[in-house]
Amino acid sequence: MDIFASATLLFLVMDPLGNVPLFMSVLKTVPDERRNWVLRRELLIAYAVLILFSLIGPYVLGFLQLSQEAISIGGGIVLFLIAVKMIFPTEQGLLGTVHKGEPLVVPLAIPLVAGPSSLAMIMLMREQAAGDWFSMWLAVTLAWAASAPILLASKRLFKLLGERGLTAIERLMGMVLIIMSVQMLLQGIAEYLRLGAVA
Repeated sequence: MDIFASATLLFLVMDPLGNVPLFMSVLKTVPDERRNWVLRRELLIAYAVLILFSLIGPYVLGFLQLSQEAISIGGGIVLFLIAVKMIFPTEQGLLGTVHKGEPLVVPLAIPLVAGPSSLAMIMLMREQAAGDWFSMWLAVTLAWAASAPILLASKRLFKLLGERGLTAIERLMGMVLIIMSVQMLLQGIAEYLRLGAVA
């Protein structure tokens, strides 16, 4: 398992820069003196969810009887759809109507940080890790540790880069994700065809 490559992929899927405007929108009704505390709490909850899912991921795969080729192909399709939305965002946005008040778990921790796409990638990474729990934990921790400071500094980043700057970076990340998703899809198909030829 390539720890750096896995951490980079998970970081791109978590899309912290793309989440900066969403975090600001959710936290706009939270008093300034509580904002940092709420951010830290939600990030720690998200980290706990990511680690927990990395532990139970193999059991979920075993229960559903999913092969690594199916996960690779499915993961590639999911990544591709995520990347397309990053490049061509919808007018409604990801959250729809934002409720007032202090958020708890939803929507900051789940689904913005530990969302379905991140959990799907962790399932794929856990399968590829082949029981190497330390490498898996390190990859998840590195991705989260790279995302957390960006989201903690969301207000300053928004002022520094502006909405257009953040949009440009998010779309660039989307292009990288498209390339990676196609690679995952091709690898899954090639492995499936190879196993079919052997059988």
